[in-house]
Amino acid sequence: MKSVKALLITLVMILGASAMPAQAQFKFGPRVGLTVNDLHFNKDVVNSDNQTGWTAGFTGEFTVPVIGISADLSAMYVRRNSKFMENTKDNRDYIEIPLNIKYKLGLPVISKFVVPYVGVGPSVSFLTSRRHIENAFKNKSVDWALNFGFGVQLFSHVDLNARYGLGLTKAITTFSGAEKAGIEGKNRYWTISLGYYF
Repeated sequence: MKSVKALLITLVMILGASAMPAQAQFKFGPRVGLTVNDLHFNKDVVNSDNQTGWTAGFTGEFTVPVIGISADLSAMYVRRNSKFMENTKDNRDYIEIPLNIKYKLGLPVISKFVVPYVGVGPSVSFLTSRRHIENAFKNKSVDWALNFGFGVQLFSHVDLNARYGLGLTKAITTFSGAEKAGIEGKNRYWTISLGYYF
């Protein structure tokens, strides 16, 4: 049921983005990048290490002329790797749909070549890989996060950005009755990506 609600909310976000003014500019293209993930647990008995993963997919950007406000909506395949409790490894695959509202800083003279921006927005990820880890932990099927980021667009086509994802919901929990029941972790991750808009 939670997955259905998350999917409906995602569709509303997509429809909202597509309802922007007709004069808005639209660009679309591929995006690839690296992720650095760290599971943030609610109990100190579990330690986790930063692990590198990857992401690839497509991004569409809507820009409202003059005021410098834009929004990008992406569909990304994401690998988030985790290592915790010494030798427990959890490599999770997601379909992530982030929506970012961005403010572009129009700088005189150089704005035709370089446009820096800052952005913020929600993200929902749907788990596509295994649910259980060593009969003790389970991955949740839907993960919500809030992204904060910055970036730069070069020559109106190349987009380089970095964003920090703050997990809002549980990404991993213990099974009921497990030895360390009650342990849960939320995703914390950096994503550095490069996109090209046609």
